[in-house]
Amino acid sequence: MSEHETGEVLIVTGMSGAGRSTVADALEDLDWYVVDNLPPQMLRPLLDLTELASGALPRVAVVVDVRGRDLFADLPEAMRALRERRQIRVVFLDASDDVLVRRFEAVRRPHPLQGDGTIVDGIHRERDRLAAVREGADVIIDTSRFNIHQLATRVVELFSEDGAARHTLTVVSFGFKYGLPPDADMVADMRFLPNPFWDESLRGFTGEDDAVAEFVFAQEGATEFLDAYSAALLPVLEGYQRENKRHSVIAIGCTGGKHRSVAMARALAARLSDAPGIAVRVTHRDLGRE
Repeated sequence: MSEHETGEVLIVTGMSGAGRSTVADALEDLDWYVVDNLPPQMLRPLLDLTELASGALPRVAVVVDVRGRDLFADLPEAMRALRERRQIRVVFLDASDDVLVRRFEAVRRPHPLQGDGTIVDGIHRERDRLAAVREGADVIIDTSRFNIHQLATRVVELFSEDGAARHTLTVVSFGFKYGLPPDADMVADMRFLPNPFWDESLRGFTGEDDAVAEFVFAQEGATEFLDAYSAALLPVLEGYQRENKRHSVIAIGCTGGKHRSVAMARALAARLSDAPGIAVRVTHRDLGRE
């Protein structure tokens, strides 16, 4: 059975406080099926399930850590057994002791192996338990200097599919008389352009029709706005990718959301669809309203 048929399997482990939850969330955003806090003894049954699923679980990530208490001791042996059977990857998250201490103090929670001792005692016990696992890891990520956004970006760099979009952009047209889209990150107003509604030959059409789009872009300032706005958005979209902001909404408005905003939203989406790492979709919120 090929790797494509059985699916990819990623084991995420490492030091408590080093960012396992952030990594799990980032993988989930990349459409991995994530299983958290799985005992090592359950890894083999999970692999059986991925094989029986016949491609329904193409990318599975499993978070295994010391929360499993005594069960965690079996992880090195479980990893060896799994690698004899099929290809897996192990990601080990680490950070310096002082950074881990600060993170535990910030959330005011004890280390899971601290017991009656200090946070440092718990960290040292965990390092001893994880020494063999770290040695056998395929990828080691030191998160000492990462914030959560930088760590998520690193996960995207390492584990997104080749060619997959790192940011999804929705360009939505709307009518101001129906209110602003509540989820818009940025809003542009097309009411600076003449309204095709007042041309009786165009009133019954929308910005999706060529006649209206030609009218809109024949107006002074329309093409200049499209050129300038699309150019201004490119560094913003690049920054969103660096900060691992996965989704954004650009709203383009006019009075009723039927003519100018629709034509401009379509043109803007076409321009931005060539931006690297961006998947663009366009939607017209108020098209069809009376």
